[in-house]
Amino acid sequence: MKKWGAILIKQITKKILGKLLNRYERNFELQMLANGKILSNQIKGFKSVTSLEQVEFSIFSQFGDDGIIQWLIHNIDIESKTFIEFGVEDYSESNTRFLMMNDNWSGFVMDGSVGNIENLQQESYYWRHDLRSEAVFITKDNINTIISDQKITGDLGLLHIDLDGNDYFIWEAINVVNPVIVIIEYNSIFGCEREISIPYRDDFIRSKAHYSNLFFGSSIKSLYELSKRKGYSFIGCNSAGNNAYFVRNDKVGEAIKPVKLEDGYVKSKYRESRSIDGSLSLLSKGDSIELLKGLKVYNTKSQKMERL
Repeated sequence: MKKWGAILIKQITKKILGKLLNRYERNFELQMLANGKILSNQIKGFKSVTSLEQVEFSIFSQFGDDGIIQWLIHNIDIESKTFIEFGVEDYSESNTRFLMMNDNWSGFVMDGSVGNIENLQQESYYWRHDLRSEAVFITKDNINTIISDQKITGDLGLLHIDLDGNDYFIWEAINVVNPVIVIIEYNSIFGCEREISIPYRDDFIRSKAHYSNLFFGSSIKSLYELSKRKGYSFIGCNSAGNNAYFVRNDKVGEAIKPVKLEDGYVKSKYRESRSIDGSLSLLSKGDSIELLKGLKVYNTKSQKMERL
């Protein structure tokens, strides 16, 4: 009898603690959203900035991208309040979550992990907002079908590509949507002088491409040249030096102005390199470049293979 009593008390305690934790997390989230709204209102009136760093703040984004996005959507006429974001993991840390919760945008997000998407779908914001999600491994051959199957075509408010791999090739392939804002991750280690990317592979996985976890994506110059071919203007990078921002040419105006690649490029300083055993090795950028030297890369201008 004592045993069953102890089990019952344990179950009740667990249930109560679970409710208290959920309430605490919800209150914390509401406080974060309230702070974000204040920050968003502060930057709305900035009619021009010398760098995107001036409008940065983070609520759910890893770095200052929440603020940059808020500034952009308040200074660009955007009819389609819809976003697409790739590589969101479980969406706890993402660049479109604040946009969805603060501005009530609709969205479609994807990740290669079934577990991540299942966790995302259990969150209360999933039913509170018009958010769709899919667990899928994206390739240049399936991306347009994936988007079209969601009945998303034509004008799109924002597209964010963060795949840690074939980012250049995926943006190049997309033709079923015409986003106003494009955010795409670049590999700062590749510099801004060469037009290079990792060679395309349908099954590319960053952690398997090189043990350092540093061999992924493309140089910002490759994205810059691709953006011009697709009808976009480069407007800068976040201060962390991992995301480049592009705006469709017909939406560039008094506040949103193009910048030269060398003026808008930001070299990252964060250290995420790994040792062979998987632990953080914290290599400097110079040492990181030396570590990757000799690996084969794809020149997106000549369309030929060369070495770092």
